[in-house]
Amino acid sequence: MKISIFPTLKNYKLEYLGKDIFSGIIIAAVSIPIAMGYAQIAGIPAVYGLYGSVFPILFFALFSTSRQFIFGVDAAPAAIVGGALASLGIAADSPEALQYVPMIALFAGIWLLLFYLLHADRIVDFISTPVMGGFISGIALTIILMQIPKLMGGSAGSGELLELMHHIVSACKNISWLSLVMGIAALILIRLARRWIPRFPMAIFIMAAGVVASAVFHVQDYGVVLLEAVEPGMPKLFHPDFAAVDLTHAAGRGLMIAVVVMAETLLAENNFASKNGYRLDDRQEILACAAGNLAAAAVGCCPVNGSISRTSMNEQYGGKTQVVSLTAGIVMAAVLLMATGFIGYLPVPVLTTIVISALMNVVEAHLAVRLFKVSRSEFYIFMAACISVLLLGTIYGVIIGILLSFVAVILKATNPPRSFRGMIPGKEAYYDLQKNRHAYPIKNVVIYRFSENLFFANVKIFRKDIEESIKEDTRAVIIDASAINSLDITAADCLEMMASSLKKRGIRFYITEHADTVNAQMRSLGIGHLIEEGMVRRTILAALHDAGVESPCPLEIPEEDAEKIRRRSFVSLPAEEENTLEEFAWAFGEDAVTEIEKTVHHILEGIQKLPDIEKLSEKGLEESLEYWHSLGTIDEDELLRRMELHMDELPEELFEKRRIVLGLIEKRRQRLWEKLLKEQPEVLEQLERSRRKLEQRLEKQNPEAIRKWHEWEKA
Repeated sequence: MKISIFPTLKNYKLEYLGKDIFSGIIIAAVSIPIAMGYAQIAGIPAVYGLYGSVFPILFFALFSTSRQFIFGVDAAPAAIVGGALASLGIAADSPEALQYVPMIALFAGIWLLLFYLLHADRIVDFISTPVMGGFISGIALTIILMQIPKLMGGSAGSGELLELMHHIVSACKNISWLSLVMGIAALILIRLARRWIPRFPMAIFIMAAGVVASAVFHVQDYGVVLLEAVEPGMPKLFHPDFAAVDLTHAAGRGLMIAVVVMAETLLAENNFASKNGYRLDDRQEILACAAGNLAAAAVGCCPVNGSISRTSMNEQYGGKTQVVSLTAGIVMAAVLLMATGFIGYLPVPVLTTIVISALMNVVEAHLAVRLFKVSRSEFYIFMAACISVLLLGTIYGVIIGILLSFVAVILKATNPPRSFRGMIPGKEAYYDLQKNRHAYPIKNVVIYRFSENLFFANVKIFRKDIEESIKEDTRAVIIDASAINSLDITAADCLEMMASSLKKRGIRFYITEHADTVNAQMRSLGIGHLIEEGMVRRTILAALHDAGVESPCPLEIPEEDAEKIRRRSFVSLPAEEENTLEEFAWAFGEDAVTEIEKTVHHILEGIQKLPDIEKLSEKGLEESLEYWHSLGTIDEDELLRRMELHMDELPEELFEKRRIVLGLIEKRRQRLWEKLLKEQPEVLEQLERSRRKLEQRLEKQNPEAIRKWHEWEKA
């Protein structure tokens, strides 16, 4: 397995450096309040949030293939860890918590490493755009609701929607009005700057203004909460005490967090990658997440995750590669070593506003509006995914999101686009009768297109459509199966029953236009006899010819429309298409020679059973024999040649009548030649080449038959 190191730095352009460094400084600055707050939610001292913003982000950048995604201490893992401590009765900031929390991060990293080895990244393939958009929007709204109490002078909320709303209501009872005014004013400034001067670093300006307000005007004396002061210094390595921790519980929580980290990070990364036009290696992203969490455990921090809010800010300020993460990690290390003093002057509401503004850009309201206009069912799926995250949390949101994606697939597959087809006078294609008012059905023929794979969940609607379309004068039903790429056994049984039922009613049944792989499936599912009986044709045209619909073919045109098209109720069918000339290889694959030989034997047996062979002279071979079907010209020419080579299989009592059969073979061959000369003279050369190749094959396959044939000719 090949692992790339710093993949986003390959072919790095110097023009990116300025924006990457600037964006990295911004990310480091806004990470200070975010990381410290989430560390406290996880039950460890706030400074550990800063520790988790150095090495974890650097190790993530080492492997990540995402150009702009930012890793760090985040809401979902912090909330899960905090809940785990509460359920075990472990006090926040206690020695037990300082052992338990990084142990969960360690197990989360180990689980993510296992997911990487098991190729668990395939989970993203089952998430649709509406589910992904709803999921990301739900997370963004959840974090915004968590932050709102901090604007009013309170602490961050936790839990799901009901708990968050309760926390907001509680915060309203003790509002710091100056805090709220500062936060709202900062939000207005950031939003206006984003609209009118998007490249201006308004976030840094507001942070600097907040420090000045604290240092000069002492806003903290009027109810504005400041960040906690932080002692300088880099983190020490974590030394786990396995005896002090319930390993089963830690491993279980670690698994839960690993699933959340993988799903949330991959979904968000793919969302940003799709918007910005680059590709990811989903599997290596899991490895990057594992590395980040193992690094977090090493410095005693809580589990870390991809950050939607900080990634949104990175996108806003034009970061192009993981140099942003490297810069942010280095800047945070520098802050811890030399510049922790200013942290104690940062007003929480101002910093909270920066986070909320970034998250507002993540909520995909535009996608919801678009889905509402173009696809109500997908809009409802978007809303369900969003609301499930809000009400039930990230874990259940992931599960519900995947289930909703499967529901979307099933709904689409069970109610696929389908249509009945006809022809437009003067044109040679087949058109949807509902969408083309100048298209009319071919008289006595039903042409039905089904645009989905045929399986147990939609075969009922397939059969119902066809049965309801049949009239008393219907003589042929043709399925345009060009969009059908697979069948299951239920579909195969249905096709077999329909073919049998229609045959009893004197109606011909055809399956056409599909890939040859479907023929192989039909044979493996036990309905290969439909191919042998001529019910499987390469094109609609071949089926029409086999059903006896010749050019010009009649259309069912109402009298009121007939006048508009000068009473032309007939259209010319196109000449035999090139891909219909040879159907045996398409229909039977490697068994083509065996099947054409089988057809020859059926025909010869049919000749022997005729009470009067002279009647063949009146109707011709093709009209007198049950096993004769309208074949492509090259296939029929090969069939005639192989019949000649098997004439010695006729019994002695029919010896004198062999000449009649040979004469009819030659007559049929001549008729094919004349038809091509009239309709497709360019194909004659192809037919001649095919005959020469056939003779060469027959010389190798059946030299004895060729020898006998030459003797027969001389006699």
